Amino acid sequence: MNDSITQILAKMAALEDELRTAVNEQESHIFFQIKGKRVEFERSVKAAHRKLKKNFFLWLVTNRPQNLITGPIIYSMIFPLMLLDLCVSFYQWSCFPIYGITKVKRSDYIVFDRHHLDFLNFIEKFHCTYCEYGNGLMSYMAEILARTEQYFCPIKHAHKILGTHTHYQRFLEYGDAADYEARLEVFRVALGKNK
Repeated sequence: MNDSITQILAKMAALEDELRTAVNEQESHIFFQIKGKRVEFERSVKAAHRKLKKNFFLWLVTNRPQNLITGPIIYSMIFPLMLLDLCVSFYQWSCFPIYGITKVKRSDYIVFDRHHLDFLNFIEKFHCTYCEYGNGLMSYMAEILARTEQYFCPIKHAHKILGTHTHYQRFLEYGDAADYEARLEVFRVALGKNK
């Protein structure tokens, strides 16, 4: 990868970090504060949330019928999700120390905090918890797979692909065989420093 691309990627990463920090500060100061694992709203916001909460029976009557009909299908997916979680976590737990790869912190990806929202009834909170788990699990798994790909085959594809992970842009260009083994080792060593 040439120096100008490396510099642009570094600037992009710095801007993403800056944006993430600014958005987090704005959200925290306006609506809520995070104290440890708890999220606390101002009293006025909490009171406004409670007024917006839809009673369960009203929610049930006004809910789209297709949502109720497909609910069992959606929620039956919890079993493959949990099995996937178990397998991917076991893989990381057992193999990453052998490869010298820093483990992915599960709690950075699977976050349960929507139950603090008082404008949601208990069914809506249940829906949110399921989505938090499923989407968080996919992000957690994607990062584990990204680190695995960086360890074994940090090479870009010949075809352009959508939805690449954050490590991908730093991978070797497709067909660039110069000093492959030496550069592969650099990628592997970097994974041990990834904290």
